[in-house]
Amino acid sequence: MNDKPHLDEEALAELKDVMEDEFEVLIHTYIGDSVDRLASIRDALEEGNADALVKAAHSFKGSSINIGAPRLGVLCLEVENAGREGRLAEAGSFVEEIDSEFRHVRSMLERILES
Repeated sequence: MNDKPHLDEEALAELKDVMEDEFEVLIHTYIGDSVDRLASIRDALEEGNADALVKAAHSFKGSSINIGAPRLGVLCLEVENAGREGRLAEAGSFVEEIDSEFRHVRSMLERILES
């Protein structure tokens, strides 16, 4: 997993080209949605709701991969798979990693917007 970069610079550059003036809106939307998705993952774990966990992790995985955050995508896939297989305790250990990785990605994205 550590071989995946925090951000895929090429994917981000392509997004910036395609989105042009909307790139900043896209990044802010991703960050806001991600905060909500992370909260949904935590809530699902707290409630022991594997289905909700799978849905939230799947959604977070897709948006992270689309924005160019492959390491975060892999972590979300781990949680999604753990939820599918009913390994909720194991999924919980990944949530802290997701939280940490998201903070890192968010900081990097915010720096990109400032430059």
